[in-house]
Amino acid sequence: MALFAVATLAFFGLAEQGGAAAPHELDVRILMALRNPDDLSDPLGPGWFEDVMRDVTALGGTAVLAMVSLSVCGFLLLTGKRRAAWAVAGAVVGAFILSHALKLGFDRPRPDLVPHGVRVHTRSFPSAHAMMSAAVYLTLAGMLARTQATARARAFVIAVAMLLTALTGASRVYLGVHWPSDVAAGWAAGAAWAILCGSVMSALQPRGAPG
Repeated sequence: MALFAVATLAFFGLAEQGGAAAPHELDVRILMALRNPDDLSDPLGPGWFEDVMRDVTALGGTAVLAMVSLSVCGFLLLTGKRRAAWAVAGAVVGAFILSHALKLGFDRPRPDLVPHGVRVHTRSFPSAHAMMSAAVYLTLAGMLARTQATARARAFVIAVAMLLTALTGASRVYLGVHWPSDVAAGWAAGAAWAILCGSVMSALQPRGAPG
C-alpha cells in the first residue's frame, strides 16, 4: 500500500505538467539532448540503434500486449486457474480503459519539436505504452513471483518486468513521440494499477497456487 501511495502521488505530481499549456523546460532539454543538433530528424546513435528502439517500443503496443495477455489467460484457463485468468483479463482491460480516459481528460498534444520516429494516433499524456507495459508486465510478474519458492527467482521475475517497462518508456522519448513527463506519468499510473491489482489477486489467491 505504501508503494501504491508513492506511485499515485508521483502521478498526480506529474499531472500538473500534463495539463500545462507549454512543456516543462526539463522535458524540452531531455528531448533535444537525444537528437543530432545539426539534424533534428536524426536521433543520437547509429541507424541500427533507432531500428532497435522501434522494435523495443512495440513491447508496449496494443497488439503485443494483447497477444501476451491472451496467451497468459489461455494458459491459465487450460490449467484450471480460472480466477487468475479473469483477474489478469480484468487488470489489462481496466488499465486500457484508464489509460485512454486519462489521455482524453488531459488532452496534451504530442511533442512537435522533432519529427516522430513512429506513427502515433492519440494524445500525449500519459504515455499509454509506458502505462500499459507497466500495468501488464508488472501484474504478470507479480502473479508469477508468488509461485516461486526462492527470493532470487522472485527478484529476477520482477526485475525483468521492470526492465521491459523501462525500455519501452525510454524508447518513446527517444523516438520523439512523448515528453519525458508523459512517460514518467505512465510508469507511475501503470505501477499503481499493477500494485492495486496484485494486492487484490494476493488477497483472493493462496500463496504459491494462483487461481
